[in-house]
Amino acid sequence: MRALRNFEEYVRDGVVRRVTINSERAESLVVESARKMLSLKERLEKLGIKNENANDYVEYCYDILMHLVRAKLCLDGYSANGQGAHEAEVSYLRMLAFAEREVQFADQMRYFRNGILYYGTSLDAEYAEKVTEFTKRAFSKLKGMIKQG
Repeated sequence: MRALRNFEEYVRDGVVRRVTINSERAESLVVESARKMLSLKERLEKLGIKNENANDYVEYCYDILMHLVRAKLCLDGYSANGQGAHEAEVSYLRMLAFAEREVQFADQMRYFRNGILYYGTSLDAEYAEKVTEFTKRAFSKLKGMIKQG
């Protein structure tokens, strides 16, 4: 896993560009993230976390958080596209005053999610538990930042 660059480097390299603030898109991302979060809570209550569903939880949690990060990017007038866009979005957490260990954990989630989708990576229940707990904390923090404007 490569070291995550600073957000400004993604802007400089054209992965992230300045765009018109898109409040409507941001709102739809927030609504979708909240819907997925409710679904996550239901799944956790009904199914629990097992090795057999660990990958599903990691993918789901990553999507929940990235929807909120993308919403914040929209509200701040940024858009990330192309090669390196997901890394840029995770790197934006630094701009949102997330602790470096939180940024690194989110980047690890991104890396493992990519592994699940493209390389057959299989994760265990212990890691999925850490991911769901992190997601609950980060979800609240990001939602608060979006409400503040």
